[in-house]
Amino acid sequence: MSGLYIRHSMDVDAPAATLWRVLTERAFIEKYMFGCYAETDWRPGSPLLWKGAADHKLYVKGHIREIDPPHSLVYTVIDPNAPIADVPENYLVMTYEVKDRGPRRCTLEIAQGNFATVANGTERYQDSLNGGDGILTAIKQLAEAETGRSVPA
Repeated sequence: MSGLYIRHSMDVDAPAATLWRVLTERAFIEKYMFGCYAETDWRPGSPLLWKGAADHKLYVKGHIREIDPPHSLVYTVIDPNAPIADVPENYLVMTYEVKDRGPRRCTLEIAQGNFATVANGTERYQDSLNGGDGILTAIKQLAEAETGRSVPA
């Protein structure tokens, strides 16, 4: 990939299947995505709508491009409330790759972009840099806590 992307990678002490649940189930998503839930059927071509759990306002929208549970998820995103045209060339692409590292460990790799090709790309890049680490930390904590609950005493 060439262009302007934000990339993150982190190890998670949880099985890939548990991390996948955190990434795709409403109860978890609301806990790390600023109180929003994902409205979708998680199928390629389907809409993906990020709505506020309290106000049901649409905050982000896109479409599922590819999905291969529990290892790969690719979708597009745009803020429908932003002052940019809602056209395909202004959508960013989010890519999540979950790589097994053993029975109770995996690595999550995330890429977001290409900011170089979208309207207001520099501003959107800066906005995405602010707050991304908090989401990643919460995803990791939720997956690891969920794994801890599933271990017999």
